[in-house]
Amino acid sequence: MTSFAGWQMPLRYASETAEHQAVRRAAGLFDLSHMGEILVSGPAAGPALDYALTGHLSALRPGRARYTMICAEDGGVLDDLVVYRQDEDKFLVIANAANTDVVLASLRDRAYGHDARVSDATGDYALIAIQGPEAAGILAPLAGGLDLAAIKYYAGAFGEVAGRKAWVARTGYTGEDGFEVFCRPEDAEPIWSALARQGAPAGLVPAGLAARDTLRLEAGMPLYGNELGPDVTPFEAGLGRVVKFDKPGEFVGREALAARAASGPVKHLVGLTIQSRRIARHGYPVLADGRTCGAVTSGAPSPTLGVPIAMAYLEPGEGNRPQAGEGDHVLAVGIRGEAVPAHVEDLPFYRRRQLR
Repeated sequence: MTSFAGWQMPLRYASETAEHQAVRRAAGLFDLSHMGEILVSGPAAGPALDYALTGHLSALRPGRARYTMICAEDGGVLDDLVVYRQDEDKFLVIANAANTDVVLASLRDRAYGHDARVSDATGDYALIAIQGPEAAGILAPLAGGLDLAAIKYYAGAFGEVAGRKAWVARTGYTGEDGFEVFCRPEDAEPIWSALARQGAPAGLVPAGLAARDTLRLEAGMPLYGNELGPDVTPFEAGLGRVVKFDKPGEFVGREALAARAASGPVKHLVGLTIQSRRIARHGYPVLADGRTCGAVTSGAPSPTLGVPIAMAYLEPGEGNRPQAGEGDHVLAVGIRGEAVPAHVEDLPFYRRRQLR
């Protein structure tokens, strides 16, 4: 166990590599009850979120979800979020645990003047995720009243899991198909145990934070505090698509984000494969001809690729992939005083077959 944002979290249950591989090959079970849940409701809940966030949430159909961000006036990212529209006037906003208080306060401030209520619902939910190619088959027999095939990627529905009421969403942070089960805290243990029993014959194992980090890194998914933060706009992270300039009305950070979109990012995010068994950790310098041109944001061994991988921010123009036939673009990472060669890679490192 490890301390994280005021919670005691499972770093690993047994072998983090085995947990990672189980998610890629079968399924893993994650306790994500540390995530923040914020309920935004009322007749103007959609317009309030349109103003508060970068996305066009009022255009979201009930039962659908959207990945979005909440930015400061200067365009810096305060958090990346998943927002579920559970009903016409009810949205569930999922925040990172360490940022829940900031997101809650910002949403309350930005909802002022709208006919909308913002409430902290974190204590009302536990969150269990089942991720992997066998996830749907394991969950289906326990999902009363739900047609899992009808729940598309980034969608959700109310139903039951193991006889307990839940909001079941087809989202995740591993690069695999899977579901997240939002339930009452008192129902978490029965749901977890039922999924563990149902999934054991298919190869499901419980998985901790360490495996979750290597899975999301292979999938090129950003982590707040590493790839995202108040000194970064969505455009540096290659996520400018979440900024919807064409939605009606103003939103917080619009002017600064429009200026950044016009001028281009001040740095850009790339993938690296390390040509060594050594790991490029957060903060290690990236070198071009011996000169520092960037810094590693996340790094770990990749159980799927069999080599260490990393994400890094580089100066504009550095690390651009060469034209076909010119060979690999090679930089280096400074690892304990040694310049270790690193190849620039397109993100994500790993991509599963697209859901139908």
